[in-house]
Amino acid sequence: MPAPDPLGFLSDALAGAEEAARALLGQERVRLAVTGLSRAGKTVFLTSLVANLLAAGAGLSTLPALEAAAAGRLRRVRLLPAGVEAVPRFDPEAHLAALAADPPRWPARTEDLSTLALTLELDRRSWLGSVFGARRVTLELLDYPGEWLLDLPMLRQSYAEWSAATLARLRRGARAAAFGPFLAFVDALPAAAPAEDALSRRGFALYREGLRAARDTHGLRLLQPGRFLNPGPRGEAPLMWFFPLPHPEGGGLAELCARRYAAYLADQRSVFLEPFFRRFGRQAVLVDVLAALHQGEEAFDDTAAALAEITAALRYGGSLLDRLTGQGVRRVAFVATKADHVPERQRAALTALLEDLVQAPRERALAAGAETGVHALAAIRCTEDDTAIVDGRPVEAVRGVLLESGRVARVYPGEVPPRRPGPEFWRHGRRFAMPDFQPPRLDPHGAAGVPHLGLDTLLAWLIGDLL
Repeated sequence: MPAPDPLGFLSDALAGAEEAARALLGQERVRLAVTGLSRAGKTVFLTSLVANLLAAGAGLSTLPALEAAAAGRLRRVRLLPAGVEAVPRFDPEAHLAALAADPPRWPARTEDLSTLALTLELDRRSWLGSVFGARRVTLELLDYPGEWLLDLPMLRQSYAEWSAATLARLRRGARAAAFGPFLAFVDALPAAAPAEDALSRRGFALYREGLRAARDTHGLRLLQPGRFLNPGPRGEAPLMWFFPLPHPEGGGLAELCARRYAAYLADQRSVFLEPFFRRFGRQAVLVDVLAALHQGEEAFDDTAAALAEITAALRYGGSLLDRLTGQGVRRVAFVATKADHVPERQRAALTALLEDLVQAPRERALAAGAETGVHALAAIRCTEDDTAIVDGRPVEAVRGVLLESGRVARVYPGEVPPRRPGPEFWRHGRRFAMPDFQPPRLDPHGAAGVPHLGLDTLLAWLIGDLL
C-alpha cells in the first residue's frame, strides 16, 4: 500500500503510543485480520473461533494448543458489549442458530463489514498479579466480503495501468469466453467515445456479467473490482459505472471512467481499507486450496495469482516508519481450509500444496519483516475418517452427510498432490472430487464449543506469544 502521509504517520505514532501504554497496564489489544478470497470460509472460521474461545474460557478443553501456549493461565473469555460503533456487529449467535437448524445450514455468506471483540483474562506470570490483578488481552476481529480484498492491488495502479493489465487478462483462457460480450462491446467503441451514461452503464453491466461468469462457471478468483461482485448494503452507485478500455487515456468516455475509477478507490480506501486494514498486527489468509484443485488448472493458477496480488499489497510493518510506530502486520498465517474433506493421511500433503502455492507471497512477507506460517484446518469439522472401496481395493476416505441429498456417504476425494500438479495431472481432467458436506448440528448457544481440526494450533501460532 502507499507510504503513509504525515497525518497518517502521526495517527500511527499515536496508535503505537496507545498500544505501548495498554501493554504496561496489562490491557493489551490484538487485532487479528481474517482475510481470504470469497468462499474461503471466513465467516465459518470466525464463528468457530468465537464459540471455542468462549468455551475454553469456561474451562472446556476446546483449544488445547492455545491453552498450552498460555501455560494454563486462561481464566475467562467474554464478548465485549456493543458500544457506539457505526460498523455492524459480527453475529455469532445467528451463525450458530443456522448450524443448529433442522437440517443444519452453513451461515450465509458475508455481504457487509462486521466487527467483534473478545476479552481474554489471564493470570499474570509473576507476583504482579497480586497487585494489579489479571491481565486482559482484547482480541478484535473483522469479517467482510472476500471480493473486496481484490481492490487492494488496484490502489497501486492508475486507471490506464489497470485497464491494460485487465484487458490483457480477459483475452486469455476461460476469461475470453466469460467476457465475450463485454470484449465485443469495448472493441467496437471508437477511441473518442462520448462520455454518455448510457454507454458507461452498458459497459459496466457487461463487465459485471463477465465477472460473475468467471467466478461462478470457471472458479476464477482474480476478479476486480470487488464491489462489482458484492456491492454490500450500499448497493450500486454511479462511481461504479466504469470498466477497462483499450484507449484509457483519451477524453470523453475514457476520462469519465478514469474519474469514476479514482472515486471508487478513494471510497474503498476511506470506508474499508484504511479504517480496518491499517491497524491489524496479525493476519490469517484463508485459502480454499481443495476447491481450486477441483476446478482445474486455470482456476488453480488464478487462485495463486490472486493471492500473490493481495499479499503484495498488504502492509507488513517492515518500513522504518512502521518500526518506529509499531504498526503493520508482524505475523501472517496462510491457511488451507476444509481439511476435513480429505482423510488424515492427506492433510500433510494439503499443507505442503498450500506452501508451494504461496511460496512467492511468503518470501515477500518474510523480506518485509513478517513471520509466516502454513497451516491446514477445518474450522467446523463435518466428516470422520473412514474406508471406501475403489476399484476393488480399500482406500482411506471421509464420511459425512452430503449437503444436496442429505444422505450419509463415504467419499474418496482423490490424492492431494504435495506441490503444484504437472501436466499429466491436468491432462486427465479433474481428478479431485470436492463434495459439499452438511455441517454437524450444533448447540445454538455454542456452550460446548465447535468440533474442528487444527484451529487451536493455528491460534497458538498467531497469538500464543502474546498470552
